[in-house]
Amino acid sequence: MANGTTIKVLYFAQVAELTRIREEQWPLARALTGADWLAQLESRYPQLAPVKRLKLAVNQYHVGHDRLIEPGDEVAVFEPVTGG
Repeated sequence: MANGTTIKVLYFAQVAELTRIREEQWPLARALTGADWLAQLESRYPQLAPVKRLKLAVNQYHVGHDRLIEPGDEVAVFEPVTGG
């Protein structure tokens, strides 16, 4: 898929352990809020529930769940507190 129809998703710490991957390309044809995208993430990886606790960074900036995620973005997903 072209960069305009996907997002690059990065998983960190326990999120990576639970998904068993660190990075993947995710199809995204239109912009979604972080909350809507997290709901899709929970459908794909139910072991991450509840996803409302997870934090997001879009294009390397921490964002709230109301932020739009758009095709071509890079999205990082991580627990509220990550350790060294």
